[in-house]
Amino acid sequence: MIESKEDLRYYLEQDKIALNYPSSQKRPTFKDDIWKFEILLRKNEYVTNCLTSPLFLPYKAYIKYRYHKLSVKLGFSVPINSIGPGLSIAHYGLLTIGNCQIGKNCRIQEGVNIGATSGNPRAATIGDNVFIGTGAKIIGDITVADEVVIGAGSVVTRSITESRVTYAGVPARKISNNNSKMFINKNLD
Repeated sequence: MIESKEDLRYYLEQDKIALNYPSSQKRPTFKDDIWKFEILLRKNEYVTNCLTSPLFLPYKAYIKYRYHKLSVKLGFSVPINSIGPGLSIAHYGLLTIGNCQIGKNCRIQEGVNIGATSGNPRAATIGDNVFIGTGAKIIGDITVADEVVIGAGSVVTRSITESRVTYAGVPARKISNNNSKMFINKNLD
């Protein structure tokens, strides 16, 4: 969770690395809406958590408005303070994340849905260095271990407690011992 300006810088730096932007490049390309979205996500977390004075209310409203507007444009529904540093959203397209906690260095493809079920307001707790494939659904108050790959189109309804494995299918089951190393940028902390 972002609790200071230093945290904001760190999160943005890790997100930039996760998106494979060169560190020498000050700003990614002008039309990169996913990078703009991630910047606004982190700024929204910062203004919500850190700027408590009433003097900042107009700025907070402005950031929240821009974040909402870009979320609608891209088809993203991502709550603040739910994803660790090193977020990489691969493409635009439907992305719905409920009341969950996602660790650092997560790569999420398009069409992913992470949500709650059966009247329980809590969604999944996802570990570090997890790759979530196109169209995957993670449903319920479950746990996903570190360095797990969730294959495209998979439906995960039970906890994945074993690290460094690949799950796929409907319902998802273990299909190999391959980890997420090939999908996550090696330069991340």
